[in-house]
Formats: sequence, structure tokens, C-alpha cells
Amino acid sequence: MANVAIGSLVLGAGVGREVYVTSRNVGARTVQISSGLYDAAGTQTFTFRRFKYLLDFSGYDSLSQFIVDDVEFQCDGIASGILLAPQGLTFHVRDCFFTKPRDRGLSSPGNGCQGMMIDRCQFISNEQTARAQDRTTISFNCNANDVKVRDNRSSLFKHFGVIAGGGSTVTGNHWFNGDSENSGVRRGGLIFTQPNCRAAITGNYIDNNFIEWTNESQADPAFTTGLSFGGLTVTGNHFVCINVSAAFNFIVVKPYGPGHFLHGLAVVGNVFRTFNGNIDRIESVDTTFGNLDMGRTRQVSFVGNVFHGVNEEVFNPAYLSHVQATASSQWVASTAPELPFRGQARYVESVTAAGPLQTASGQVVNTLPYADNDYGSDKRSVRFVFDQALRGTIRYIVRMDNPT
Repeated sequence: MANVAIGSLVLGAGVGREVYVTSRNVGARTVQISSGLYDAAGTQTFTFRRFKYLLDFSGYDSLSQFIVDDVEFQCDGIASGILLAPQGLTFHVRDCFFTKPRDRGLSSPGNGCQGMMIDRCQFISNEQTARAQDRTTISFNCNANDVKVRDNRSSLFKHFGVIAGGGSTVTGNHWFNGDSENSGVRRGGLIFTQPNCRAAITGNYIDNNFIEWTNESQADPAFTTGLSFGGLTVTGNHFVCINVSAAFNFIVVKPYGPGHFLHGLAVVGNVFRTFNGNIDRIESVDTTFGNLDMGRTRQVSFVGNVFHGVNEEVFNPAYLSHVQATASSQWVASTAPELPFRGQARYVESVTAAGPLQTASGQVVNTLPYADNDYGSDKRSVRFVFDQALRGTIRYIVRMDNPT
């Protein structure tokens, strides 16, 4: 343990992104790290990488109310920018340039980022010409709560930020991570590593990358009790991608264990725009380690968004219609693909006839059906049941969540 430096990045199987050594006990041969490991069963081999920083505060046990103002960190591909102390409050970086950091712009190895503020800074990558999938540098990370990231610009890093804490505010930033490849690979730009992240992403320009929401910082990533994926609002941002494959998505949820679900997500008033080719959808679930339980979804809103170059637009609630050409007492209406994350048809808010409902002989009937939610093998359809065989058109409002 004497060879493991405080502030070292931990790498290995079962280790999430941006996990650092916060303290060590040489006598006991132990190290304390900044977050849990999502898979730490058995004996494993770990690598500890210690980056070199222009400002290194890891020698402090705690450092609070420290301000770095109007400084250009000329890293020149040789050094990283700032390493915070393991503990502390309200570290503030404002109006600074982080120019070509070798590995990281700003790193927090522990909870020295509690209440941290990053304002009006520029992060300029040392990997400008590299493909997105080949980049290794990151603008910043944080582990503690109540971090504010405001009015910054970040160009061509692997990730803009990796956020493990809660209560984060990310407003007015522009981060772009694309490259010149055709059908290029894109990585997460802003990464949340706790499921109940309590974060607001507002008024940002999110360019050629996506918001990735995981629970990789949990030592027991399978959901058993407590809070699952929730507490996230994505409001008034504009998302752009260029020369990407149709499978690219702007919002990706990645559970690292089974049993998780959505409980509190608002995607409201955003613009989603593609150039040089359409994408299929703006959102997806990465099922590498686990899927979401769509039968437990609660309080999800996809409202007032604008889509350009998106094949399958999504809404919750979704305002849909169904045309029944042949008279039947049971009309089965598919909600695919309009519900977010291809969710279940859990809740029908209303149904109305769009024009006359007629029997097979053409007689007009004034009636309304009742609705069977979660219908079909995939539970993505609604069955409307009438008291007699009818044909016509209905309009209905359906949700993929329980709104209360």
C-alpha cells in the first residue's frame, strides 16, 4: 500500500468510472476509495494510476472555500490541471482555461468537491484529432453533492463530466465530443453514476454525445429497496449530432443490476436535431448488465420537445389514434413506438370518438369503450372493448407510467 498514492485512479473489473483513492493505511494494508465497486466479488487485480497535476491539493486532509480565478492551465499534453483535496467545501474555479490536459482537467478524488462550483471555464482537449472512441481525457469529475457547473465550454474530450454525487446543477454549458468519422461512434458526454441523482440539466448545448445515467457507483447494483432511477430533469437543452449511426441516442439509461425502474424523470422543452442522416430514437436502455422494470415506472414526462431527423418521436403522455376498418367489439391499438424507452401502455387517461362510430351495417352508435391497459405479450398495446361490434376512429391519451 505504500506504493499507492492518494489521488490515484482505480482501474479493474467491476470498477466504475472515475473511482479514486481517498486515503490509505499502510500498516493495515488498506485503501479507501471514493465509491463502491459494482462487482467486487472474489479476488481481483486492480491498477492504480496517479496523474500529475499543475495544482495538486491531495496533501491537504481538507481544503474549503478556495477560489481559483482567471488562470490558464497550460498543460500542453504533459500534465493534468487540478487535483482537489480528499475533503472540503465549496471549491470554486471560475474564468479559467484548461488547455490540453494530458489526462484530466479537474479531478476530485473524494468529497473535496462538496458544493464545488465550476463557472465560465474552457476545457480544450489534447485529443482534438482523435476519434471519439479513442479518447481517454475527461474535463472533470465529482463525487459529493450540490455541485454547480455553469456556462462552461468543453471541446473534444472522452467525457465532459462524470458526476457521482446528488443535487447537481448543470446549466448553460456547451460540450461537444464529435469527430470527422462517417457513422461515427459517440460516447457519453455527461455521466451520472448514482440512480437517484437529483440533478437539473438546463439550457445546455449537448453536441455529438449523450447523457448517460447509470448506477455503477453502487456496491450492490441490484435493486432491492430504496430509490431507483429518478430525480432527473432535462429541460430546455438543444441536442445535436452529425454523421452518426441510426442507433445513436441522446439519453441512455444503463442499470448495472436487475430490478431497477424509472421514478421521476422529466424531459421537457428540448430540441433534438440531427445532421447528415437520421437517428431512430432519442432514448434507450443499455441492457449490458440489467434492464428496467417497465411495470413499475412512475412520474415520467416527455413533453414539449422538438424533433428533427428522428424517425420515432416519443411522448409521455402520448396522444394517439386508432382506426378500426372492420367492425369489432374489441379494438387492439398499439402504442409503439411513441412511448419513451418502448415502455408499457400502463395508464389510459382518456378516449373519445373521432367521428361517428358505426355498426357493420352503417348505423351510428353513441357509446364509449372501456380500456384494458398493458395488453398483449409485450404489454405495449391497449384493448378497447365496446358493447357491440363497431368500426370507426378513436383518439386516446396513454401513459407509460403511473403519474402519481
